[in-house]
Amino acid sequence: MQHLIRTSDFSKEEIVSLFDDAREFLKFEYNEVLKGKIIVTLFFENSTRTRSSFEIAAKRLGAEVVSLDVGTSSTSKGETIFDTVANINAMKPDALIIRHSECGLPDKLKDYVECPILNAGDGKHAHPTQALLDMFTIYEHFDGQTDGKSIAIVGDVRTSRVAGSNKRLLPKFGIDVSFVSPECFRYEGDDFKTYTSLNDVIDNVDIIMSLRTQLERHNQVYFESLNEYAKDFCITSEVMGDRDILLLHPGPVNRNVDISDEMLKDPRNKVLEQVTNGVAIRMAALKKLVLQ
Repeated sequence: MQHLIRTSDFSKEEIVSLFDDAREFLKFEYNEVLKGKIIVTLFFENSTRTRSSFEIAAKRLGAEVVSLDVGTSSTSKGETIFDTVANINAMKPDALIIRHSECGLPDKLKDYVECPILNAGDGKHAHPTQALLDMFTIYEHFDGQTDGKSIAIVGDVRTSRVAGSNKRLLPKFGIDVSFVSPECFRYEGDDFKTYTSLNDVIDNVDIIMSLRTQLERHNQVYFESLNEYAKDFCITSEVMGDRDILLLHPGPVNRNVDISDEMLKDPRNKVLEQVTNGVAIRMAALKKLVLQ
């Protein structure tokens, strides 16, 4: 049985096929390919965008969605997450979508289910559908011609599961990945180029992906305020100039911290397009996994 725990669960050929389905789903025409199927969502972390995107995707395919309230679930009464998932599995759902703060948990749950698991984010580790929708947005923008393109992922790369998934996926499509961040948020590894200033890369990139500064994932204070961080890392019209650069962000955007108000209105900004693409990509992923 195939799951979507990390982007490497799909080959490049499978991902391109996924993009073909997503392109059709962007027409948002009537579709009941998953009619009669039941999709369970289990979110142990707050989520608006990802959760609603998955639920809309499932419903657009004709599936029924059961969204479990983890605040009143058995885990709050002392039951382990493994027993909770085993009990849900005993009810015979057709897919389980889970988000949890523990890195690697979705992978550990595979032995407790008889249906596909879709990872909606696990700690600092991975967010595969976000990376897939990011890649799809890039792929469509460049008409599939992504070999030799370069991206700077800017911000809190150390704790970002979005950065973690994208650094693994984008190079499969020939995209050169580099990271830009303050030293305290620096990517720790030898595989990618790292910078501490946007000025070092701005003239050599085709894509910028800004990230949210996730202060809740740090155990110490690095900046007196987000405004202090924004002085050097906010994507503004002054930073972008007239360069032909695609601007992305996984959301939610901290306005005038991650991206300025002006740049959020700029046609080079594709944040809302990413949101739309996210529904189509999740529709394609659900179709692939549920009907396998």
